[in-house]
Amino acid sequence: MTLRPRQDADLPTLWRWLHGEENPEWRQWDGPYFLDKPTNLSYAAYLQKAQATEPSLDRQIIALNGECIGMVTRYEEDPAGGGWWELGIVIYDPQHWGAGLGREVLKQWTGRTFHETNAHVITLTTWSGNERMVRSAGRVGYRECARIPEARSWQGKRWDSVKLAILRREWPQD
Repeated sequence: MTLRPRQDADLPTLWRWLHGEENPEWRQWDGPYFLDKPTNLSYAAYLQKAQATEPSLDRQIIALNGECIGMVTRYEEDPAGGGWWELGIVIYDPQHWGAGLGREVLKQWTGRTFHETNAHVITLTTWSGNERMVRSAGRVGYRECARIPEARSWQGKRWDSVKLAILRREWPQD
């Protein structure tokens, strides 16, 4: 499993999971309460848009045996230079869930973010319904730093918004 820049060969897989499938399972866990999910783009429209966007160090492909299975993202919280970075991770295909890949991806992405940026603190935000993400983050060394009770509404229930964090000094030096 590696994290690498997007390649043209990844575009069919990305289109499939982002636009080609009607209701992919991964969307049920990745902030499903946000109703502004991308519309279904044709492959041609997606390809044109993707090829016009340069690959970014802050958006990497999760590759298993060279094949795209997901994506990681990061951005610096305002104000720039303050040292607070927020991470995201998604593994699209449920066949890759539950075997520790997400935990390994989060460990690698956290380490790279501390190595490649000025990060003093790294956070990730999820919701109380995504227990796998909360557990994985805890196993990597993140701790819960905020919980906003019943902040999210999804499928007729209220869920907490959960923010997890790790400080640079808490991250083991390899």
